[in-house]
Amino acid sequence: MKIREVMSHNPATIKLGTSMRDAAVLLQRSQASDLMVVQDDNAFVGVLSEGDIVRAVMPRFEDMMLSSGNLYELFGMFLDKGHEIASHAIDELVISKAETMDPDEDAVKAAAMMVSKQIRRLPVVEDGRLIGTISRADIAVGVLGE
Repeated sequence: MKIREVMSHNPATIKLGTSMRDAAVLLQRSQASDLMVVQDDNAFVGVLSEGDIVRAVMPRFEDMMLSSGNLYELFGMFLDKGHEIASHAIDELVISKAETMDPDEDAVKAAAMMVSKQIRRLPVVEDGRLIGTISRADIAVGVLGE
C-alpha cells in the first residue's frame, strides 16, 4: 500500500508571518495537531505543532519558581504570556527540517517513522510541494479497511 492511496489531500496549511493567535484558531478549527507551513506556490516550508505553540506560551520555569506557587498566580502568568506573544509571527516555531514522505513510498515506512519518532502526522511532499499529509488514522483505515 502506497502513501498516495491512503493520505489526506486537504491538509491544514498556514504561511510564514501568520500570528500565533491566528495559528491557534486554525489549529482549533481544523482539529489538526499540526499545521503544514507553505509558501504561496504550496512549496513546503515546514511544520508547526500545537505542542510547540503551547510550550511557547508557558511561563519560564524561573518565573514560576519565583512565584508564590498559587494556582491563580500561575494561571495569570500563563495568560500574560499568551497575551504577550499572541501577535508574534509563528516563524521561529516552525520545524523547517521536518520529516517528510514521498507519495510513492510504502505506507508501512510512514507508520514505522510515526511510531518510532512519536509523530502523529507527516507531510507528503512531491517535487518540493506539499500535496497532502499522512496520519496514523489514515494508515489504520488503509490497513483495517473502511
